[in-house]
Amino acid sequence: MLTPKIPAYIYEKRNSIRLILFTALIALIFINLYKPFNSPNWYPGISDRSFMYFVFSSFIILTGMLVVVISRIILYYRGRKHDVRLLNYTLWILMELFFMALFYTVYTIYMNPERDYLNVFQESFVNTLLVVLLPYAVLHLYFAYKDKERQLQWLKEHRVETAPRQTISFYDEKGDLRLSVTREHLLYIEAADNYVNIWYLNKNTLTKLLLRNSLKTIEKYLENTQVIRCHRSYIVNLETVHVIRRQKDGIYMEFGIPLVPDIPVSRKYDEKISRWFSTNTP
Repeated sequence: MLTPKIPAYIYEKRNSIRLILFTALIALIFINLYKPFNSPNWYPGISDRSFMYFVFSSFIILTGMLVVVISRIILYYRGRKHDVRLLNYTLWILMELFFMALFYTVYTIYMNPERDYLNVFQESFVNTLLVVLLPYAVLHLYFAYKDKERQLQWLKEHRVETAPRQTISFYDEKGDLRLSVTREHLLYIEAADNYVNIWYLNKNTLTKLLLRNSLKTIEKYLENTQVIRCHRSYIVNLETVHVIRRQKDGIYMEFGIPLVPDIPVSRKYDEKISRWFSTNTP
């Protein structure tokens, strides 16, 4: 079974820059306080308490961070075209650690050829892990917090009113208005990876709008309306459903419109859908 997708905010450009800069700062503080990788012996004649040690260690850290820069650029462009799964992202971070540790190993061996490279790599990997673990953990928690905060603010600004409305508006993840459709013309909303497809009638023609947002977010701001979640992949405008039928393999809703498929109702939403029809059907 595929592991879940990681949120897009993890590899978006702004957060990637934050991660690189914050990690570099923590690494610089760490190497000047802890003196890992046998760094005091990198430059003969330079005291580990001197300003020149700070300058050289800064250069080494920033050079090593090029691994993260290149990695995050690749991840950003990959995430724009393909879903990034949790397992893949975990392996991605491990590869970042591996190549950073390899860089520090090569540099240490170059400066101290008599050292055993396996021991140096092991030490470099552990120290790199210690350096990266804190900023990565803190920033991922921060990114998640800011995303939840943004979603709450977005919901407050764009929540559909509980009173009946003639139109229903849809906004993308940035809060920009993308579509307003009358209630009687909206059919259903379908999940499509990091997007949703909004299906509606435009001059009696079946029309689709691709919207960058999640089905979960749309479900939240459509609370207390006739547009209800019925499946992990579908939200349906129940007022436009003509027939609901129960078969051996489950419950389906029909719109009675050519080219519009029957929408399944999963067991999780069975009771909610049935209750709506029993309450709202004359």
